[in-house]
Amino acid sequence: MAFRKKGSKNPPVLSHEFIVQNHADLVACVGMFFVLGLMFEGTAEASIVFITLQHGVASPAARDAAEPAAARFLYHYGVKDLATVFFYMLVAIILHATFQDYVLDRFNRRMQFPKAKQSRFNESGQFSAFYLVSCVWGTFILISENCLSEPSVIWQAQPQNMMTFQMKFFYISQLAYWFHAFPELYFQRTKKQELPRQLVYIGLHLFHIAGAYLLYLNHLGLVLLMLHYFVEFLSHLCDLCYFSDEKFRKEISLWAVVFIVGRLVTLLVSVVTVGFHLSGEKSQDPDALSGNVNVLAAKIAVLSSSFTIQAYITWNLFSVQLQRWLEGETSLQIPGVKKKRTKGKTLKKGTENGLATYIRIDPPYKKKEKYSQ
Repeated sequence: MAFRKKGSKNPPVLSHEFIVQNHADLVACVGMFFVLGLMFEGTAEASIVFITLQHGVASPAARDAAEPAAARFLYHYGVKDLATVFFYMLVAIILHATFQDYVLDRFNRRMQFPKAKQSRFNESGQFSAFYLVSCVWGTFILISENCLSEPSVIWQAQPQNMMTFQMKFFYISQLAYWFHAFPELYFQRTKKQELPRQLVYIGLHLFHIAGAYLLYLNHLGLVLLMLHYFVEFLSHLCDLCYFSDEKFRKEISLWAVVFIVGRLVTLLVSVVTVGFHLSGEKSQDPDALSGNVNVLAAKIAVLSSSFTIQAYITWNLFSVQLQRWLEGETSLQIPGVKKKRTKGKTLKKGTENGLATYIRIDPPYKKKEKYSQ
């Protein structure tokens, strides 16, 4: 499996260019060490920590079941989850490179985008695919755990502060994806002026996903992520359409309505859920490790985080739209200037064999044509 582009030169081994061109192959080799470790008895136990979910215990109903096949495992979180996140971070890097090489790069070559648009198109393409998969996956989890049919599940305490397999694997995958975004800044040669924006964007997602995971606010975090991801998916989908055809620049009224409604619904769900979370308990002894966060300080922290990220995303959208508007105004003025400079310099008068001739001055790759008068 080779991801290096055809026709590219072979740079020195382990040089900067070599790592950037072949990073997917190198990461795949590292991941294969963990997979091959399952084949040997001495390393199988260590490899399982990286590949499978850890900190699982049999549910109380499964312990009382007569048949072992009826056993169902629930999961806590723990230190071993860091190893699992690391392995799936490698998987995310490989999938990122595969999608970039076989989908986005081919589309770039066909559309012949300038370099300024290529990086923005690649970013929107990657995020669109990720948000779409996450929305479908997260919606399936919400349906299977009756969060849509029984909304009270969202703000009720988790039974014994545990997670199902699909819930934990979803959060592990989300953390792995956003952690993989850090090395991708190096692999994709992100410009220095773009680094602060990217780091803040990645850091906010990691902070809120990890907070919901560690505080056992799994259903609340999942609902808010689905709302956020759906709005972001539409945003990047509009960007892809905008890059493909700039006539979509004027068709943003519907998108603006969807964006505002999505942010308002997210804030509403946050306030309602935090207000009713563990409403039957009056605990004064918070214990984050056990998931007991039913205190005023914890509620204020959750609401503040939710309001902060919504405000940042809204401000970021306004900044991007303002920048595009300024770019559009500049692009409308530049063609007129170019025409004014070249006007009156297309013909040059000369004499040849007693006749007045005019030589058209064309670019170097065209031959000069003579016209006799």
